[in-house]
Amino acid sequence: MPSADLIKALKTALPPACILEGDILANRPAALGRSDTIQAPILLRPATTEEVSMVLRICHAHGQAVVTHGGLSGITHATDTTPDDVVLSLERMRAIISIDATQRVAVVEAGATLQQVQEAADAGGLLFPLDLGGRGSATLGGNAATNAGGNRVIRYGMARDMILGLEVVLADGNVLPAMNRMIKNNAGYDLKHLFIGSEGTLGVITKLVLRLREKLTRQDVALVAVPGFGALTQLLRHMDSALGGGLSAFEVMWPEFYRLVTRPPAKGRAPLRDGYPLYVLIEAFSTDAAADAERFNAALEQALDQGLVADAVIAKSQEEVEALWALRDDVGQIMQFGKPFCFDVSLPIAAMEDYVQSITKSIAGRWAEHHLWVFGHVGDGNLHVGAHVLDESDAVRRAVEEIVYRPLQAVGGSVSAEHGIGLEKKGWLHLSRSPQEIALMRTLKSALDPKGILNPGRIF
Repeated sequence: MPSADLIKALKTALPPACILEGDILANRPAALGRSDTIQAPILLRPATTEEVSMVLRICHAHGQAVVTHGGLSGITHATDTTPDDVVLSLERMRAIISIDATQRVAVVEAGATLQQVQEAADAGGLLFPLDLGGRGSATLGGNAATNAGGNRVIRYGMARDMILGLEVVLADGNVLPAMNRMIKNNAGYDLKHLFIGSEGTLGVITKLVLRLREKLTRQDVALVAVPGFGALTQLLRHMDSALGGGLSAFEVMWPEFYRLVTRPPAKGRAPLRDGYPLYVLIEAFSTDAAADAERFNAALEQALDQGLVADAVIAKSQEEVEALWALRDDVGQIMQFGKPFCFDVSLPIAAMEDYVQSITKSIAGRWAEHHLWVFGHVGDGNLHVGAHVLDESDAVRRAVEEIVYRPLQAVGGSVSAEHGIGLEKKGWLHLSRSPQEIALMRTLKSALDPKGILNPGRIF
């Protein structure tokens, strides 16, 4: 338990609105979609960077472990707490500080949600292109801390590629103001990259400078059926080339997932018949409505003529665009059979077909009664795997992890494409990082957080 002296120091230094404790925490979930609750006895909700600094200064002096909370939409148990922890939540730091249309940057607080930032950019005639299914709850601080990817990595890159600068509070309470606003700035080390993807283990991100793009006025979306994986890889290259760099998403659904999200109790209905080997959601963003619509349709017609596509449906309205995307985003359907084991991996596209066949065969050979769903951002090498077997024990989970993770090492894949390592994957980190890389990570952790108070036990 946090010491009485620590609690007293925090209550003396912080306004009452910053502190939640006791019964009020009993109803706060450990993460979205989970029934268990926060185990920490106290949750701190600073409203300013100065208050974050004060919290960490006091906790550092007492050697107190601090677990940071953003939107709680991660899947690696990185936000789990114990009765010995203090929670630091950025939920009261949600301001959109500025939108600069000339420089095309936004300055936001870390607790702002992705959807807030998207809408603020849109209102200013601009685009913040990071996008993912949890946009309404995921925060920019969490997106940065995990280097989030999402749906449009193929065109715009990861969160790292959209962040120009950060303000970070270090473990001892010192504030690092690295709020660069320029695309080009090679004046020494680019320190923001230490904290992007570090999962809150090196510092607490409090503000971000985000790179915006010009608002794109046209969104072309199609759902296509593909006759096989060989055709899929050719289709990806064909559409990327034919659209002249306009391809923004290439989301693939294996048939089991497609059936799941197009049959009751799912709300979605099948725009294409069941039974094809693969289904692909293709999106292109552009600005020239007439010319780019014609280019998109022509590219699909060419793909049909070449046998790369077996059938297709093109969205004719914004309502139809949203309906097609809703199929891909309806990941929650995998919960209807019970609690699944969820995985987020990446690997070379050329290795995907054999990989999916391998894990499908291994799981079916081990558990007769099972469900396996595969879908993901194949255009950037990211697959999501959901596996459900009747036994949810730790031993069975470990066995499923062995099946899903072990083959990645041989093909140079990653056990975490976009959700981080957290508590859940640290036993598998060695499959994706060399001993030398892990040793250097530990050195950085020791240098920036010598007492090990920030999100302890994560990653390593």
